Amino acid sequence: QVPVVESGGGSVQPGDSLRLSCAASGHSIMRYTMAWFRQAPGKEREFLGAVGWSVDKSYITDSVKGRFAVSRDYVKNTLYLQMNTLKPEDTANYYCAVAACHGTTWDGCLMRAKKGDFDSFGQGTQVTVSS
Repeated sequence: QVPVVESGGGSVQPGDSLRLSCAASGHSIMRYTMAWFRQAPGKEREFLGAVGWSVDKSYITDSVKGRFAVSRDYVKNTLYLQMNTLKPEDTANYYCAVAACHGTTWDGCLMRAKKGDFDSFGQGTQVTVSS
């Protein structure tokens, strides 16, 4: 398993932006499909997006498309979730995860990630959006 640690959460006002970071200790994030999901109290886990092991593969779910973006910096070995125009309904604990691809194609790996099939994920970072 690849240990990952999220950071960058906090309390912000509606309309603000935040950038969450995810560090993978001792492992190159280039080797994995990395994903973000969130979970609010009393709600089901919501998959947000992913970036594949190749630089041209990425996905963001429709519910946050246009406001959120997933990216990674290979030099810093860090995954990011840029969140703009935050809304109160974005309040949740946000998690970074390593998708359980196991040699599948990008489409197959993305399907697994959408279903919550992950090899590992972190403790999460809390994002609270309120006025």
